[in-house]
Amino acid sequence: MNQGIDNNTIYQVDAFTDEIFKGNPAAVMILDELPSETYMQNIAMEMNLSETAFVAPKKDRFTIRFYTPAAEILVAGHPTLASAHILYELGLVESNEEIIFEAKEAEMRVKREGGQIVMNFPAFSLQQIAVTPSFFDLVGFNPLEMYQSDYNWKVAVAKTKDDIVHAKPQFSQLKENGLGHLMITSKSQSGKEDFVVRCFAPDLGVDEDPVTGSAHCALTPLWARKLGKAQMVSRQLSRRGGEITVSLEDDRVLLKGTAVTVFIAKLSHV
Repeated sequence: MNQGIDNNTIYQVDAFTDEIFKGNPAAVMILDELPSETYMQNIAMEMNLSETAFVAPKKDRFTIRFYTPAAEILVAGHPTLASAHILYELGLVESNEEIIFEAKEAEMRVKREGGQIVMNFPAFSLQQIAVTPSFFDLVGFNPLEMYQSDYNWKVAVAKTKDDIVHAKPQFSQLKENGLGHLMITSKSQSGKEDFVVRCFAPDLGVDEDPVTGSAHCALTPLWARKLGKAQMVSRQLSRRGGEITVSLEDDRVLLKGTAVTVFIAKLSHV
């Protein structure tokens, strides 16, 4: 076993925040090697968080897998941030070293920069589509436009921040109408951030995700084009809330955030 790795330990981390009970909670397991998919899905179901990350060393990088309570997902932001935070905190990676995470369909590079962790993700594609006719009944506002993005995300652009704040999604009906993986977003009028967002993923057993890093792989190129700027601040308007600094560099998106360990647990039956 690698020094510092305990295969029976689970770390719970609040990501995209420097305060406990804010941001987005993720569970992280650092293991000598990845267990079976059934085991990982059962752990994620037991933790009952939007995502649980499983990380194992692989030569000069780390393999990483992500599970919601209901399914595996291929790319995820906040559990990547949480995993990097734990690797640095445990000293498994030196604070000045870059971490390379190898997911099923993407490579993510992570480094520390000042007091933040910077994640380098691929930008998602965007194709404009027709607005879903029943959108107002399903969510509570009429979007200006809609897009289809990678990993089945739909993106609806609202006129105002109030539309995002007061949206009342009908989760079961979102799934039935092809909107079970939906971001709603608008330009911010507050001057504190550039755009705001909420994310709903009932297709994956997560009605509303508190802070969604991977969603910004689509939102960053979208708002960079609309606002004419490459670096922006996003605020996710979930009940817990969170803030992400994003920037677009060619076909890559940089996400900056912080994280805090909330508790450490031991599995008693393995």
